[in-house]
Amino acid sequence: MAKLSTAELIDAFKELTLLELSDFVKEFETTFDVTAAAPVAVAAAPGAAGAAPAAAEEQDEFDVVLESAGDKKIQVIKVVREVVSGLGLKEAKELVEAAPKALLEKVDKEAAEAAKEKLEAAGAKITIK
Repeated sequence: MAKLSTAELIDAFKELTLLELSDFVKEFETTFDVTAAAPVAVAAAPGAAGAAPAAAEEQDEFDVVLESAGDKKIQVIKVVREVVSGLGLKEAKELVEAAPKALLEKVDKEAAEAAKEKLEAAGAKITIK
């Protein structure tokens, strides 16, 4: 098998749907016994002189989480396809049925609010974290 360059791998990943990429990550984690989860930062010990609290920083990245599809599941699936780029009908349906599920991760506040408005208008219950 020919060795692929990083650029070739990135191009191949760009062609995958989100669900296909998710399946790949799970298989990769299983095969190599690793995890793709981001490491959790350890908080500094209290009592350091002059230390500013990190919690005072304003949050600039938000996650849009679908809590439930509500009564209008078909409408919500259509809006999920609109909000989450690259999803086919099957992938959007699976995503909606897997609620609660993060639809968008690490997006700016405006994008998160816009997605929330569209999804709630379709009948979904949304949480922004």
